[in-house]
Amino acid sequence: MRLITEFREFAARGNVIDLAVGVIIGASFGKIITSLVDQVVMPPIGLLLGKVDFAHLEWVLVPEDSATAAVEKVAIQYGAFINTLIQFLIVAFVVFLAVKGVNKLRREQPAETAAPTPTEALLAEIRDELKARP
Repeated sequence: MRLITEFREFAARGNVIDLAVGVIIGASFGKIITSLVDQVVMPPIGLLLGKVDFAHLEWVLVPEDSATAAVEKVAIQYGAFINTLIQFLIVAFVVFLAVKGVNKLRREQPAETAAPTPTEALLAEIRDELKARP
């Protein structure tokens, strides 16, 4: 029973719940970024580079033999790697902007100088009068 109680306390902590929400939102965000890169960013880049579809760029090491089903194509798919790299850069940039925004919100505002107490004001007047005397 102690193990169940400890687990319940662990799972009920705010950090665990925040982490779970972050993972779920992150997974959904990853799908959005994948769609953005594959369907919005890469087609114009491929068009500018001579109507190339990056998703299908590959170096074929062993070509597929249609006569024999036993020999499958072996290829290095560098186009998919380029897509993944661009996805990473977009995610990293968005995370950078989010962290920058949070840091800006957390940045402490400069403390305003507190108004002098009546005793301090009286002492300042006495000081100023003493300085003014010849």
